[in-house]
Amino acid sequence: MRVNFVLSEVATGLRRNLTMTVAMILTTGISLALMGTGLVIANMISDMRAIYYDKVQVSIYLTDDVTEEQRESIATELDSSPEVANYIYESKAEAYQRFTEQFSQQPALVENTDPNALPESFRVELVNPERYSVIAAEFPNGQNGVDQVRDEGDFLDRLFSLLNGARNATIAVAVVQALAALLLISNTIQLAAFNRRNETNIMRLVGASRWYTQLPFILEAALAGLLGGLLATVGLVLTKVLFIDRTLAGPIRAGIIPPVDWGVIATISPVITGAGMALAAIAAYVTLRLYVRL
Repeated sequence: MRVNFVLSEVATGLRRNLTMTVAMILTTGISLALMGTGLVIANMISDMRAIYYDKVQVSIYLTDDVTEEQRESIATELDSSPEVANYIYESKAEAYQRFTEQFSQQPALVENTDPNALPESFRVELVNPERYSVIAAEFPNGQNGVDQVRDEGDFLDRLFSLLNGARNATIAVAVVQALAALLLISNTIQLAAFNRRNETNIMRLVGASRWYTQLPFILEAALAGLLGGLLATVGLVLTKVLFIDRTLAGPIRAGIIPPVDWGVIATISPVITGAGMALAAIAAYVTLRLYVRL
């Protein structure tokens, strides 16, 4: 097989259908970038689960008029409870300090928040986080200086449900975009094969195999998938640099959101690029087998 001839046919095909090739690359790149974003979000969700669910706590918020005797009584009950693995007391000043650290990138919010607006509390780590109801029963709301008992696990469940929804929506859009890219690839290959039908017919007459005449079209599609994958990789890099590392810098430093390492981008990029090349090549092959006689 003459490699130079096949490569020249690929280059010729790309030049003849330049606008459709560019559209094919852009559509593939967008779909792969969305797929990569969904994988990045999934990785962040996994890291957040590892961080937060290992530290799930029950917060016992105290009333503004709580007395020192009531604080000591609550601490004594927590010390003696077999359900409690550990706990810490957080004063209003400590709660406000933690608040300012978490939202250091939003100075307007910090400035407009009264230091006395955040209640003092006990942060309780349970032996079994699913036994929250036992602690809630031991410290009823509105009694003995307790304002309310809140299970942070419920908040985390709602948070991760929202994040999972965002991930699923991103992947769903990526799938729709990928279908559009595959249809565009199919149409482009059909058009390219029609424009070069005389050349391929002559090749078949002089003994070229069907596979040999199909290969340039398949390589064209694979090359478009490769370029789309590289475009998607650039998009992921820009997303990390401009959005994750800058816009989310405050929550990341505060430990609210886990950082996205370059290793994650380096792992996802070859996957989406390889998937783009494989799907494009398969779409071209199926199109040639079903709709084009070469």
